[in-house]
Amino acid sequence: MAYYLHNPDDLRGNTHSSSPYEHFSKHNTQKKAPGPEYYSSLSTRTLEPITTGTSVIGIRCRDFVMIAADTLVSYGSMAKFRAIQRISNVGENTLIGASGEYSDFQAIQVMLDELIIRDKLHDDGSTLQPLEIHSYLTRVMYNRRNKFNPLYNQLVLAGFRNNKSFLGLVDLVGTSFQDETIATGYGAYIARPLLRSAWRDDLTQPEAVKLLEDCMRVLFYRDARAINKVYFSSSSPLLFCLFFEHKPRPSHFSVCYEFC
Repeated sequence: MAYYLHNPDDLRGNTHSSSPYEHFSKHNTQKKAPGPEYYSSLSTRTLEPITTGTSVIGIRCRDFVMIAADTLVSYGSMAKFRAIQRISNVGENTLIGASGEYSDFQAIQVMLDELIIRDKLHDDGSTLQPLEIHSYLTRVMYNRRNKFNPLYNQLVLAGFRNNKSFLGLVDLVGTSFQDETIATGYGAYIARPLLRSAWRDDLTQPEAVKLLEDCMRVLFYRDARAINKVYFSSSSPLLFCLFFEHKPRPSHFSVCYEFC
């Protein structure tokens, strides 16, 4: 037995009715696509870190400060960007390294560039010290945390000024401190005990490079977001050196897979 769907108007004797699909077309008209005003009103804050870098480690000695970070920025759990510099210079005598959301670190770099430009425009012969930049970032991170719009980063500040070395950390809620050894991310659990046990105030730069390289090797073995491609950056009273300033190839350390 077959059943046929009739137009209700035909059943009531309405002979001038249109197509039986007219009822559905009236209620399913296509809406106009939203304009740019709609999208500009949407929130653009970081809601969840997705493009992230892992540990940054640092050591402060009497004559210099040195920090190290690998070049991997992961997209979720995928090792997607393998040649990203997560250490940069701020002004003339400060280094900054970041773990966490890379886009937030780029926003912080823009803030610091503007800060350095404003400071130079005063033309008073004074430049910002590492401690002052560390204090500034502490206030910025705490302010953003209070607005429930944090910058998802852990920042390592290093520098040398007035024959004094400086090494400090600021996290996404504005917590800050200074110490002889610092590590962020997974390195805070694995690399920092190694740094503490080997630290001496009279370490030489080659010894510090060897120590940081050993720590980065351990992180490569145990941290799923690390690779064996590392930048080392140093600040000293005789030399302020960013090893990647002229974009040479970063250091590759040897690894042994028998113990992984």
